[in-house]
Amino acid sequence: MQQFNFPTVILFGSGALEAWAGRVAGSVRHVLLVTDATLVKAGLADTVAAALKAAAKPGSIQVTVFDGVHPNPVEEDVEKGLAAYRAAGCDALVALGGGSPMDVAKVIRLMAAHPGPLAQYDDAIGGDKLVVNPMPPLYAIPTTAGTGSEVGRSGVIILRATGKKTIFFHPKLLPDIAVLEPKLTAGLPAHITAATGIDALTHCLEAYLVPSFHPLADGVALEGIRLILKHLPVAFAQGSNLESRGAMQIAAAMGATAFQKGLGMVHSLAHPLSAHYNTHHGLANALLLPDALAFLESAPLSQEARARLAVLLGLFRDAGWGQVTLSQSCRSFILALGVTLGLRQHKIPEADLAMLAEDAFADTCHATNLIPVNTADLLATYRAAF
Repeated sequence: MQQFNFPTVILFGSGALEAWAGRVAGSVRHVLLVTDATLVKAGLADTVAAALKAAAKPGSIQVTVFDGVHPNPVEEDVEKGLAAYRAAGCDALVALGGGSPMDVAKVIRLMAAHPGPLAQYDDAIGGDKLVVNPMPPLYAIPTTAGTGSEVGRSGVIILRATGKKTIFFHPKLLPDIAVLEPKLTAGLPAHITAATGIDALTHCLEAYLVPSFHPLADGVALEGIRLILKHLPVAFAQGSNLESRGAMQIAAAMGATAFQKGLGMVHSLAHPLSAHYNTHHGLANALLLPDALAFLESAPLSQEARARLAVLLGLFRDAGWGQVTLSQSCRSFILALGVTLGLRQHKIPEADLAMLAEDAFADTCHATNLIPVNTADLLATYRAAF
């Protein structure tokens, strides 16, 4: 017996923001809007606050903005956000932005209803069993199309004591409503559009390659890849194209839905780059995806595993991005999105590769890789990507 979960309420398309505001305006009193300073400066925090207030009776909703979120969130972000939540007497949270504000908002939600320290809730040590109390409502409004965190049950935070990305997971961390409003992503710079889109692609690819039975996730992953191959180049080149922006939002949500099946070695390799060098997570995936796929292609694989690689290659070929191999196809696609490949080009020291491989092996994502990998395999992939 297996259990499959696809529970998220998703509002998608033009008018989704206003529809969400109308649904929640009568049920919340004071919202903590978790975001970053860039989105505040761009006016998107004001847009969300205005939508909420327009849908409510005059003076019935207050919005406090917390914009102290780092690109790779750290424990201090959660602590400061929690202090802001409590000081303002908030009763709900809104996460506005990419994966970072959503991760922080989810963990603030956790800590608003549970005692510290945060480290005890680490999923790797069974911390999910301590998540027992009712938590305040959380609404997720993505302004990027990458992580899909708006339909995810986990938050990733770099803990102070370890300096490592740590996963906090529980089904109750799933946002109550995900609001996919394409116009909120239209101002995303091209290089961030590319990096976040490749993150979504990596989610779909790795989820499909996980060697376990989950046909629902497989179908979602394949359709997500098809959408990304078609629409990411358009969103990259034509930022105001709302059709492609919307398609990428759906694809990102699909990637995160699919990877409840698991991820793989690419994410284990990518996480230490963000933790040690503050590398954007999507960019880190882009730097490592082609060589991780090349490693898989060169490994002894079962017929089923090779068939899965062939299915993915077929999708690239159908979309006009096909090369001889899947790894070459991915490399071509990533280069067309303006990404400069090579770890050395992004100030990753060659002398650190062995240390990074140790950290990557300690990361749990590779536990569901297409084939088992060891530290030497991960180091070889870093070196190939260098």
